[in-house]
Amino acid sequence: MVAGIVPRAAVPRLLRAGSRCWRRRLWAPSGEAAAAAALSSGARSPFDRQLKRKQKNWAAARADRGRCDCDYLRLEVGGRVADRVFDVARAFPLALDVGCGKGYIARYLNKETVEKLVQVDIAQNALKTPMETEIPTVSIVADEEFLPFRENTFELVVSSLSLHWVNDLPRAFREIHQVLKPDGVFIGAMFGGDTLYELRCSLQLAELEREGGFSPHVSPFTAVSDLGHLLGRAGFNTLTVDTDEIQVNYPGIFELMEDLQGMGESNCSWNRKPLLHRETMLAAAAIYQEMYGNNDGSVPATFQVYYMIGWKFHESQARPAQRADHQKSAGRSIASNC
Repeated sequence: MVAGIVPRAAVPRLLRAGSRCWRRRLWAPSGEAAAAAALSSGARSPFDRQLKRKQKNWAAARADRGRCDCDYLRLEVGGRVADRVFDVARAFPLALDVGCGKGYIARYLNKETVEKLVQVDIAQNALKTPMETEIPTVSIVADEEFLPFRENTFELVVSSLSLHWVNDLPRAFREIHQVLKPDGVFIGAMFGGDTLYELRCSLQLAELEREGGFSPHVSPFTAVSDLGHLLGRAGFNTLTVDTDEIQVNYPGIFELMEDLQGMGESNCSWNRKPLLHRETMLAAAAIYQEMYGNNDGSVPATFQVYYMIGWKFHESQARPAQRADHQKSAGRSIASNC
């Protein structure tokens, strides 16, 4: 079934009371509204979400015109997230894909596992050109930080390579936990801290050499040691967090940066430097080749991916066994003798 942007009447029971996303062409509070919410909560906003929407819309429109095929990385990670969904031995009547893009996870799922899928993304152009899937889908333009759904709605929430751009990751995790039903599961993937370390180092060294200082050109990423803590604070239990690295070879630094732009992964930090001097870019290309280049002349780019699984509590879930009284007494005796 081809996904489309649907009217309110199609999914009336999913929305929160008073949600504003439907009154403005399905947009959840974003842009100025999201910035105001962040300021009122005292949170810092490292990313320009309006710019990120423009970048993703531009990338989707460019791919739709056949000018760039840069979906290879999203497809690979989307398939790995789908594999983790299949590892859960149950069917999900209703699932949510947060930051779905063109449907990189939905492409690999089947009706036996997910009966219906709601797809949410900040970029409208991505939802206009979805990939084929056998699952009935509903597509909604909304911000990942402000999910417009009622509590206890979905049995499954998935997300792939989107949450590293949210300004308030703890809030995003709380939103996901809130819309999950008890005993529901969240399965996600996001870029990790070592992503594009070759590009980051090359640009910094080139700027130091040519301009006497440097500014960030690769967006900051969350550390893996923080993920479990953030998921636990959001209310998830039975957590699993693991890491993986995907290395892609490119002809050079310019081809890498062109593909990042085609993926919608250009830097959108507020403190980014808007332009790089030509001499600095040429120096960065030479440094990249010298420090990391392969024997065949290509250069590698490393993408570190964090995979996470968390469950919403339910009474039926297994819990750690209570220690027997004699074990507790023995423990106190050992402690008193130390």
